[in-house]
Amino acid sequence: MAVAAVMLMPGPGLGQQIAWERLSDGLMVSVWKPNHSCPTLPTMLVVDVDPERTRFSVHHYAQEGLTQPPKIGEWLHRTGHQLVFNAGLFRENFTYLGLLYQAGRSVGGHRHNLWKGLFVAEPTVKGIKNARILDLASDLFDEGRPVYGEAAQALMLLDQSGKIRVRDSGKYAYQTIVAETERGHILVFKSLGVVPLFDIGRCFKEALPTVRRAMAMDGGSSSDLRIVDSLWEKDLQSQEGDSWKSLFNGSTSFHIPLPTVIGVSPR
Repeated sequence: MAVAAVMLMPGPGLGQQIAWERLSDGLMVSVWKPNHSCPTLPTMLVVDVDPERTRFSVHHYAQEGLTQPPKIGEWLHRTGHQLVFNAGLFRENFTYLGLLYQAGRSVGGHRHNLWKGLFVAEPTVKGIKNARILDLASDLFDEGRPVYGEAAQALMLLDQSGKIRVRDSGKYAYQTIVAETERGHILVFKSLGVVPLFDIGRCFKEALPTVRRAMAMDGGSSSDLRIVDSLWEKDLQSQEGDSWKSLFNGSTSFHIPLPTVIGVSPR
């Protein structure tokens, strides 16, 4: 299995290489340690998803006929996806906060007026991107007649203008970030250490300018990502000496029940 070095950002002194491992058509992974321009950021797992070759699916435990939310490993087994990651934010009683759509139908709460990030995928009309991040401060989303079948609302982290849209609160937590690149790919990041959201936004702005928009899904103990074991033909080693496979298959993480996840499968 070849490992390709991909320059995410042009420009002397600013660009940074990420060594990608291709797991399937439209799905690549890496273990990324930001350079000196992002001193507070921990190592991050990152998945590059090509929406032209893969499809996204929102899952909510109640819609699956379950009485309790599964942990991410069970979600992966139940859904049969190649990749599963946590979606959005929820209350202690597992009520989802914000807009949530599955197969064109609302399965979540009401629009949150302060959270302006909306991940959308699987268009119901022709001529638009298969997946993207909408900024509800400027983009329209018709809740009655959505043009995307799948949608999950959360916090806008970095907008098209390069503005960081979260406060510099100094609050540290594990984070899951979904970003859209200028090529139209979707990047999913999971931090392996605690970090403030503002620091991630600043790092993306300075080190990854091909990221056009980014949003923050639920963090803390809810931050989770899992890749099916069968995609790993061999077990590569990161620069830190950790097994990539063990990092992405969740064996090094603490897992809690997740009421909502987003899955990725081949088209």
